[in-house]
Amino acid sequence: MKFTAQQIAGILEGDVVGNPDAEVSKLSKIEEGFEGSLTFLANPKYTPHIYSTQASITIVNKTFVPENSVKTTLIKVDDAYLAFSKILEYYSAIKLNKVGIEQPSFISESASYGDAVYIGAFSYISDHVKIGNNVKIFPNTYIGENVVIGDNTIIFSGAKIYSETIIGATCVINSGVIIGADGFGFAPNENGGYNKIPQTGNVIIEDYVDIGAATTIDRATMGSTIIREGAKLDNHIQIAHNVEIGRNTVIAAQSGVAGSTKIGSNCQIGGQVGIAGHITIGNNVKIQAQSGIARNVKDNEVLQGSPALSLTDYNKSYVHFKNLPKIVRNINDLEKNKWE
Repeated sequence: MKFTAQQIAGILEGDVVGNPDAEVSKLSKIEEGFEGSLTFLANPKYTPHIYSTQASITIVNKTFVPENSVKTTLIKVDDAYLAFSKILEYYSAIKLNKVGIEQPSFISESASYGDAVYIGAFSYISDHVKIGNNVKIFPNTYIGENVVIGDNTIIFSGAKIYSETIIGATCVINSGVIIGADGFGFAPNENGGYNKIPQTGNVIIEDYVDIGAATTIDRATMGSTIIREGAKLDNHIQIAHNVEIGRNTVIAAQSGVAGSTKIGSNCQIGGQVGIAGHITIGNNVKIQAQSGIARNVKDNEVLQGSPALSLTDYNKSYVHFKNLPKIVRNINDLEKNKWE
């Protein structure tokens, strides 16, 4: 789709400086702008590029005053970065605005779905599934028995949603996500092997949750594994059975949370963090990348290391660690001098 500068200014409540009929159909970085693209200038260090960019339209702050002539049409707004983010959301919504049921696909007679849904080809919708309004399910997706999906949720290609899962409204489930697979429950037996413990619970995903590609969330042994409202999970994360992730907590890629651990609200957890099972992590906790957490954590702690220390203690200890060879040499010298 093409948009004119005047149309974009209307969406952003901005002012056009230049050609109001300039058209764009793509987005670009300002330094890589090309004819027919829309870009933005928010960071002052990129200002030189505005005089050479080939982008047809550039969003700028209202305070921007060009020092030289510009070829690009300007749209002046209060905050160029937020305005461009708004355009990205608008562009994404249009791109994903699919409606209808493609064939071949299978939808059980006992399943139900609301208005303006999209179900892509080769999708499988099992018995007693309930799908809300404006839900988008992209091709090659499996939805198991008794799954509930709230309004405005998007499930991208290749996701697998196992039975009994409940997904709230306005969630994003990316490709390759598996929700509701059995938790890792095995009991050792007298023969040295392991007996599987039936996993009879489910997974509950509340509203406004984003789940990154190839992330896995296991069903509970009993009860529910719960991802609370507004939580954001990156790609390649493992959430084990009976875990609870609090509201608005964000977790970066390749992290893992072992069974029955409870994580509070508004936490920030870096990449490749390992969290042991059956512990509680408080609210507003920050955990640096590659840390290992094996104990309960109080509200507002900032941790780093494996096993993790408070960030202040870790930094102090790391200074000593870097100096360890020098310290050892000094000790050896003292010992040597002691006997001479």
